[in-house]
Amino acid sequence: MSQFWLVKTEPSVYSFADLQREGQTVWDGVTNNLAQKHLRSIKPGDRILVYHTGDEKQVVGTARALSAAYPDPKQAKGGSLVVVDLQAEQSLPTPVTLSEIKSNAAFSESPLVRLPRLSVLPISEAEWETIMDLAGMGATTE
Repeated sequence: MSQFWLVKTEPSVYSFADLQREGQTVWDGVTNNLAQKHLRSIKPGDRILVYHTGDEKQVVGTARALSAAYPDPKQAKGGSLVVVDLQAEQSLPTPVTLSEIKSNAAFSESPLVRLPRLSVLPISEAEWETIMDLAGMGATTE
């Protein structure tokens, strides 16, 4: 059974459009301990929301995990950071802004609202479905 996650990226560094153009990428650069713990929990097939930080502050697309976490190949031997491989799925027809998420009672206990600086976080299937509804896509948990 797939789990649901949200990953954050600064679009001026690496945007969802970059991921779509490349098709897939190694999701790296995550150094926060809790975000690394979440990255280690991602399994192949898990569904991912891609969120643009910075001036945008909005969920812009979906992706799927192609791999479980593995040691970051850019790190020196013995390093503890991990990465996962992600594949682009689709852009959201209507990006979902952080203000929309914060104003929706369904997210009152969500890590997205409670831990705003965390770059990798779990979301519930209900939160996924709510974001898909807000984006004009309907439920897409398959």
